[in-house]
Amino acid sequence: MSAPAPSPAAIVDAEPLPRQEEVLTDAALAFVAELHRRFTPRRDELLARRAERRAEIARTSTLDFLPETAAIRADDSWRVAPAPEALDDRRVEITGPTDRKMTINALNSGARVWLADFEDASAPTWENVVLGQLNLIDAYTRSIDFTDPATGKSYALRPNEELATVVMRPRGWHLNERHLQVDGQPVPGAFVDFGLYFFHNAQRLLDLGKGPYFYLPKTESHLEARLWNDVFVFAQDHVGIPQGTIRATVLIETITAAYEMEEILYELRDHASGLNAGRWDYLFSIVKNFRDGGAKFVLPDRNAVTMTAPFMRAYTELLVRTCHRRGAHAIGGMAAFIPSRRDPEVNKVAFEKVRADKDREANDGFDGSWVAHPDLVPIAMESFDKVLGDRPNQKDRLREDVDVKAADLIAVDSLDAKPTYAGLVNAVQVGIRYIEAWLRGLGAVAIFNLMEDAATAEISRSQIWQWINAGVVLDNGERVTAELAREVAAQELRNIEAELGEEAFTAGKWQQAHDLLLKVALDEDYADFLTLPAYEQLEG
Repeated sequence: MSAPAPSPAAIVDAEPLPRQEEVLTDAALAFVAELHRRFTPRRDELLARRAERRAEIARTSTLDFLPETAAIRADDSWRVAPAPEALDDRRVEITGPTDRKMTINALNSGARVWLADFEDASAPTWENVVLGQLNLIDAYTRSIDFTDPATGKSYALRPNEELATVVMRPRGWHLNERHLQVDGQPVPGAFVDFGLYFFHNAQRLLDLGKGPYFYLPKTESHLEARLWNDVFVFAQDHVGIPQGTIRATVLIETITAAYEMEEILYELRDHASGLNAGRWDYLFSIVKNFRDGGAKFVLPDRNAVTMTAPFMRAYTELLVRTCHRRGAHAIGGMAAFIPSRRDPEVNKVAFEKVRADKDREANDGFDGSWVAHPDLVPIAMESFDKVLGDRPNQKDRLREDVDVKAADLIAVDSLDAKPTYAGLVNAVQVGIRYIEAWLRGLGAVAIFNLMEDAATAEISRSQIWQWINAGVVLDNGERVTAELAREVAAQELRNIEAELGEEAFTAGKWQQAHDLLLKVALDEDYADFLTLPAYEQLEG
C-alpha cells in the first residue's frame, strides 16, 4: 500500500477573504508545503550563519572579499544567461505594493518594469498577502478594472504591449508567515509569496510572451543565492516549464552581499538577470553590522549620505563593473520623491535633484533605475534615453577603469557630514509615522514628500541606536542619549496630535508606534529587523 500524500499547508486563524479560494487552492498550497519541507531547514541554517558572521564582524570590525571563492572571481569565462526580450530594456522601473489601484497605475505608468512588492512596501497582513496575489492574477487575465469607492474614479489597463513587465519581490528569508503552517511550523514568507505567485502565473506569463521574474531582497551571501537557485530548479521541474525560465535580480542591499556580488551572480547564473543598488537597506546593513565599531562607522543624517559619498560610489561602481563583466543588468537606486499637488516650487527643486541623480547613474553605466511615483517616470526615462538611445542597455560598457578595494566599501569616515539635531528629529518623525501606518496595514507611505518603506524606518531606528551607543555629540552640542530620544519622541507625539486633532489621533495607532520605535531604537539587545517585533503587533 502506498504512503498517503503529505497534507498541504494549513491556514491558521485567518478570517476568510473574498475569492481566496482562487489563490489558496489545494494544489497551490501543496506546492508551498513542498517548498517548505525541502528548503526551510537550509533557510534556518543560513539565518544561523548570518548571526555567526555578524559576531565575527563585531570582533574584527572589517570585511573582505572571500578567499575561498577567489577562483570564481578570477575566471573570466562565465556569464549569466542572456536576458529574455521582456527584460532586456529596463531603463526605468517603478516600485510599489500590489493593491488593486497601484497594480493598474504601475502597469500603466510608462515604466519598462514594475517591481510588484510583497516585501518592504507591503505590510504583511493576510489580506495584503492573499489579495495581492489575486490582483496580479487579475492583471494577467485583464479582469482588474477598478473604481475607487472614495473618489468614484475608474482605472483600467492599457493594451498589453504598453504595460510594464512585472518583476515580483517576495519577502526576505527572515520573516515567517504566521497564517500558513506546515507540520505545525510557520512557512517562511518568501516561500508563500514566491510559491503562490509562481504556481498560478508561470505558464500564464509564458503564454503572454514574458515569464516569472523575481527581485530577491535582503540577500546576505552567495550561499543564500544558491538556495534560491535550488528553489528555482525544483519549481520549474514541478510545474513542467524549461529550466532557466525564471529570472532573478538580486538586491545588493546588505554590506556582506557587496563583497560577494560575483559569487551571487555565479550561483544564479542560469537564472540571473542583474543586480540592484538598494540604498536605504544598504545603509541600514552597514549600521547593523558595524554598530559596535565606534566613531569611524557612525553615519551622519541619512539624507546627508548621498550616492556621491565615496563609500557609496565604491559600492555602485563595483556593482556596474561586476554586472557588465558577467553580462548582467546593473539597476540603480530609488528616486523616492512624491510630487506635491499644492507646491510647484517643491516639485521643481526635487525634480532637478532626481534628474541629476538619474543622469549620474546613466553616465556611470547603469542600465536602468527605480522611481516611486509615475510622475518621475518621464524624468528618469529622459536621463537614460540620452545615454542609451535606441540600445536596450549598456552592458557593453565594461567599466574596466573601476578598481574598488575591500576597505573602500566600508570607508564610512570618508564622509565629511556629521549627525545633527535635525537629523535625530527626522529619524524619530519618520520612524513613528511609518510604523503607525505599517501597523494599520500600509507598507508604502508618503511622509514629508518622500515615499518611505520598511527600509527607511530601519535606517531611522538604527541611527538612533547607533548614535546613542557611540555617544555622538550633535551640532547643537547635545549628546545623544536614550533620554534625549524619549524627549524628541514625546514632542513628536504631541505635534502629531495637534496636527490631526484628538479624535483622529486616538483612532490611529500612534502611541503603539511611538512605543515600538523606542523599543527597537533603545533596547540594548538590537533587534535584527524592526518588522519582527512589529509583525507580532500587526493585526490581520
